[in-house]
Amino acid sequence: MQELPGVGLVERARAVAPLIAREADEIERSRRLTPSVVAVLIENGLYRALLPQSLGGAEAPIETFMQMLEEIAKADASTAWCLGQCSVCAMIAAWLDPDTAQEIFNVAPGILAWGAIAHEARSVEGGYRVTARWDFASGSRQASWLGAHVRIVEADGTPRKNADGSPEVRTILFPVASATLHDVWQAIGLAGTGTDSYEVADLFIPERFTAFRDVPAALREPGPLYRIGTGATFSLGFAAVSLGVARATLDAAITLARAKHPSLAGSAMRDNQAVQGLIGRTEGDLRAAGAYLYATAHTMWRDLCATGEFSAAHRSAVRLAATWTIHQSAKVVDAAYHMAGATAVFRSQPFERRFRDMHAIAQQIQARDTHYEDVGKAILAGG
Repeated sequence: MQELPGVGLVERARAVAPLIAREADEIERSRRLTPSVVAVLIENGLYRALLPQSLGGAEAPIETFMQMLEEIAKADASTAWCLGQCSVCAMIAAWLDPDTAQEIFNVAPGILAWGAIAHEARSVEGGYRVTARWDFASGSRQASWLGAHVRIVEADGTPRKNADGSPEVRTILFPVASATLHDVWQAIGLAGTGTDSYEVADLFIPERFTAFRDVPAALREPGPLYRIGTGATFSLGFAAVSLGVARATLDAAITLARAKHPSLAGSAMRDNQAVQGLIGRTEGDLRAAGAYLYATAHTMWRDLCATGEFSAAHRSAVRLAATWTIHQSAKVVDAAYHMAGATAVFRSQPFERRFRDMHAIAQQIQARDTHYEDVGKAILAGG
């Protein structure tokens, strides 16, 4: 009997979470995932959650991927963020020549990371040449390959255009040894992600190590996962990370409230009606956010599997649900942090790092307020 795609990913994530939690302090201190954490993620196939089955990946349904990240995020947000980033990067395999994809993803450790869209690559015989520096490469310190999204110019410097007149953008891929990594990630949250910058100088990229990311017509894999594309998958994955951080922070506040006596003469924190009410309301807020996010993902996936289409309406729904969930998760973390009082400020307690991590997540592109404007514009246009 053939195993269903993604079976066991959530359970494996839950099983490795205690090890990740034990390593969280060192991840924070070193600003890198520790070797033992990277090893256990590789050994359990978690980096391969979104890799096509044709390459030995799980090609997991989107909800399975989200649940996997949520479990890891409860243990450590930086680990979940890196895992989410590199897992989505692996989706580029669906746009690559199979032999090229094998070379990148099936030679250990088979991890790809990339940063933001920026700069140009010049067309030359057999490929492209590029000199550039990119930022925000979460997971780059574990990666064996790096990528970059670049505009293409012809040999004479003329911008290459798509049929609709827009600039041609390709994703270029190259071994990490071809680049210089710059240690720049000194951040208040997600400190362990090693979201550093990387640079190449006059690097030749053979044609086969380039791809048209998120262009349906260029897809080589038939699975519905790749119709969603990397942008929406990043949004759903990182929203799930925010839910995991919020769940862990609220659980820590509940544990504290059960045991804490604010003063020698005072009653237990758990008997305080204000605390009881706050926990009840905050629990409702968190459950509502999770239900909304997963219901949106479920409806989109069901329709996608039935029709093969990831529509504009689906894209808008995913953007709204992911953005709102991240913001709602931040409110839950804030409520739990404040509920904990002075206890929350100590590094030895399970609050301050999660507070910082959550607010670092809320500053990322997936949580931009402009997403609400985009959705509102579509609604008012009748979309």
